[in-house]
Amino acid sequence: MTTQPTNDEQLRTLVQERYTQSIARLNVVQSTGQQAGGCCGSGCCSTTTDDPITSDLYSDAELKELPIAAALASRGCGNPTALAELHPGEKVLDLGSGGGIDVLLSARRVGPTGFAYGLDMTDAMLATAERNRVEAGAENVRFLKGIIEAIPLPAESVDVVISNCVINLSADKSQVLREAYRVLTPGGRFAVSDIVIQGHLPEIIQQDMEAWAGCIAGALEEDTYRQLLAEAGFTAIDIEVTRRYSLQEVAESGASAAIATLSQSECEALEGAFVSAFIRGQKPR
Repeated sequence: MTTQPTNDEQLRTLVQERYTQSIARLNVVQSTGQQAGGCCGSGCCSTTTDDPITSDLYSDAELKELPIAAALASRGCGNPTALAELHPGEKVLDLGSGGGIDVLLSARRVGPTGFAYGLDMTDAMLATAERNRVEAGAENVRFLKGIIEAIPLPAESVDVVISNCVINLSADKSQVLREAYRVLTPGGRFAVSDIVIQGHLPEIIQQDMEAWAGCIAGALEEDTYRQLLAEAGFTAIDIEVTRRYSLQEVAESGASAAIATLSQSECEALEGAFVSAFIRGQKPR
């Protein structure tokens, strides 16, 4: 267990290293023909990984539409493309697009008159996403390199901002939400899946780097998330719980070392407190 990142750049470096390692392992698995993370061979089942946070997020029908590498590279905690109610002709931006699964699904939903952008800061993820785009034959897709705190798109350029368990990895979530608001058109929608804690997050977990990488230590308290969205300018804010995690599942996601130091009362308070949530907001017209 190491200390909490002291600045944004330190945290970005940590996340890039972890996701680069993840893609490297995926490439080895694919080149050797092994199964990975619970995926059922060439006919990938709905479980794309053994991690309790990232498993069972997509339907068989959705996964069959995509390159298997896009499913295997997924590290999300929800399915924002299904919950965002995308419409033909809309422009969509996925913050932290990883291997491209949500971008490719979005591109199918908005159709040839719409467009889907994916933004990621990790070269290995961007390369994987581009290969998946080519394999999927998606022409209405573009992957961008950059950070979610400084989105490389003009103001009012997209109709919907989605994200899948990435905002919690940022050290400056207020800036991420302000940037999302900036690039949305008036009336545009913010529709993300993220990890939220309903209650207090112990400091010892916030200082655990494994828990940061496992999308736990950076989780916002639900009321804080609502407050930051409102401060950014969003209205019609709603947080809908889609999945609730046991303390054992949270430990398995990377927070085991920190949880082992907690008292019994602290453990009891955290049982079921971590949730995946679908978080909505709207930019006023």
